[in-house]
Amino acid sequence: SIIWTMDINWNSKVLSSLNPVIENLQNIKLNQDEITRVADWMAYEEFQPPEDNLSKKNPEEFMRTTMLINTLNFAFTDFENSTKYEIVRDGRTLSDSEAMITQIQEAITSGIKLYDGNVLSELDINSLNEIFQGNIDMPMMLERLQILQATGKQLSESYQGDWMNFINAGPKKLYHDGEGLIERLTSEFPRFDDTSTYNEKDDVHFYKLAQLAFWGMHAELAGTGEFYIEDMESMSAFADYIVPVALEVMRVVEYSDDLQSKIRNGEIIQRDSLEEIEIRAASLYATAKLTEEINKRRPSEKSIIIPQLDFRLWKLYHATHRPHHLTITTMY
Repeated sequence: SIIWTMDINWNSKVLSSLNPVIENLQNIKLNQDEITRVADWMAYEEFQPPEDNLSKKNPEEFMRTTMLINTLNFAFTDFENSTKYEIVRDGRTLSDSEAMITQIQEAITSGIKLYDGNVLSELDINSLNEIFQGNIDMPMMLERLQILQATGKQLSESYQGDWMNFINAGPKKLYHDGEGLIERLTSEFPRFDDTSTYNEKDDVHFYKLAQLAFWGMHAELAGTGEFYIEDMESMSAFADYIVPVALEVMRVVEYSDDLQSKIRNGEIIQRDSLEEIEIRAASLYATAKLTEEINKRRPSEKSIIIPQLDFRLWKLYHATHRPHHLTITTMY
């Protein structure tokens, strides 16, 4: 088993970029006392790594599929009526990304090599609609198609259509003088460059999908030695819709009355608006702080890393009926 023990790297590209936002929050209050209080009980929970997948049989196919999943891992709630995308399998209802992952795996099992760049660049809307059939139309379907085509084209032109060629083209580090996995992914594939500009001058890097892809592989394969990220201490949580809900329910973050009512009423929070940047930045900062506090209360061999806390919060709250903020974006 892997010992995750490591201090959080507050100087990492994502966490360090949050400082201007956190120091000037206007719509959100961060409650340090609540972070301490939550850590007091959460520290004694068992933190499971994500559920076992199909990876042990074919690690490379798992990695390719993980890259595909994170190319598509955004917007699962209808922006008009706040209904979540769901499917039913074997009597179980699967929501949002769990539903999508199941359908991607079904498509691959049926023989469609969706993770192949050459297949993606030729994809059409009818094929996509056939793969994703749920209780509602999958939101932002046209955007999904355009993203898959553009990603497939870049993958084909630079890496013979194979994500493994991309992954193996540099060190197994997130950041390494421009050659790290996240650095290359966000610069070569625009769909992964999840960056907002704060106050017209500061770049805030969230990198939700880019980080999530490599965490998925590391969590699944590090124990087998097939794939291991050497600088996991530089990874943050994944700034999405769900983790902010968990933090708000736990009173770690508190929203202004105005922002609260917008979220409750399903009003669209504009992409790159001050409110949206603050929601995402606060959730990344708070999860890092909470991870630090939890680790103070655990023996070092049982310390956790931020993505484990993120998974714990996401897993419990991703199907909740509590409203989350709605932003029309392909980044999460």
